[in-house]
Amino acid sequence: MTVNIHNPDQYMASLRQIIGQGRKRIGLLVGAGAPAGIISEVTNKPLIPAVAGLTSLVLEALNSKYGETLNAIASELDNPNIENILSRVRSLAGVIGSTEVHNLDGPGYKGLGEAICEQIGAIVNQQLPAGPTPYSDIVTWINGTAREHAIEIFTTNYDLLFEQALERAKVPFFDGFTGTSEPFFDPSSVANSKDLPPRWARVWKLHGSLGWKSNDREEVVRVGQSSATHLVFPEHLKYEQTQKAPWAALFDRLRAFLMTPDTLLIATGFSFADAHISARIDECLSANPSASVFAFQFKPLNQEAAACDIAQRRANMSVYCPDKAMINGIAAVWMPGDPPTRHWEPIRAGYWGVGSDSDAVQFLLGRFDRLARFFASSRSEQSSPPTHPMATAVPEHAPEPGTSS
Repeated sequence: MTVNIHNPDQYMASLRQIIGQGRKRIGLLVGAGAPAGIISEVTNKPLIPAVAGLTSLVLEALNSKYGETLNAIASELDNPNIENILSRVRSLAGVIGSTEVHNLDGPGYKGLGEAICEQIGAIVNQQLPAGPTPYSDIVTWINGTAREHAIEIFTTNYDLLFEQALERAKVPFFDGFTGTSEPFFDPSSVANSKDLPPRWARVWKLHGSLGWKSNDREEVVRVGQSSATHLVFPEHLKYEQTQKAPWAALFDRLRAFLMTPDTLLIATGFSFADAHISARIDECLSANPSASVFAFQFKPLNQEAAACDIAQRRANMSVYCPDKAMINGIAAVWMPGDPPTRHWEPIRAGYWGVGSDSDAVQFLLGRFDRLARFFASSRSEQSSPPTHPMATAVPEHAPEPGTSS
């Protein structure tokens, strides 16, 4: 009987070469698990919680005024996270008028939606800690090689941590907005961003951002004030809303990236539970076999159903988990082989070893801090495992630590 195994050395040696050379067209898809992996020195908690933690904090903050309404809405949802709750609130605000539902009429739900966005903005409005962080590691990698193609960062997060890391390192980047007084979103520049120099990184905020607001003409502008929060979740809104800037242009950019030949999208901290994004990835992988997606997941393989659902059907998507991997549609346990080079052991220690929350030896790059350090060290001959004291939290989308099964 044949037993399938995946050798992490084989795949990480290949990845290390790809990300270190600067010739491949590479994008990053960054979800809520990334900032959740940074511990605040002040609170000893995640700097920014993932969706589950964010939901709890928002509901707690609004409980005294809107608790009964929010509890009723949450009870009606299959997955009552803050994104789904906000989408339901906005839907009710747009259709019920003067009719009351769960003690609020249409204007009342509009006010509730604004209160939710205000609370989200207050929670995610965090400064990137000084010193080394996973974000600074990613920027070190971006800035450390002459590139033929710009690095494109697609993120569902509302925070400004990537922007802060890029600015501290004085790495130029483009986010779709242009102007000085009240920068406006320019869809044509997003579609033709290849006209910018490759050394300019691209930062695409798929779900909105701190510092965005809607002006008097109902156009989204970037005002540079962290109190401004224009947070939209297109997968839950009406079709015509998803066709407006910036949402249409940003999702078209993701599609255009994945439809480009010989493209690699690397996902981290992203659960693939976002149906709007996952469906776009699935569609593009089917239409463009030369594109690839590497999904670095925090939880064991059997708990990453959304990512595995795509990878089972699309051989050009690989899912890397602590205990197993799904590569070429085949799920199998990890088993290291002979080191690829004489000096490989220090490099292996960066992606293979005992996890911080388990005694089991496992694949480590499902953690954003480990993956970021692997990227930063990709140009060196030898690499050591990460030692960031501020990057040891367990992302909240993974309540149980990843262990070998």
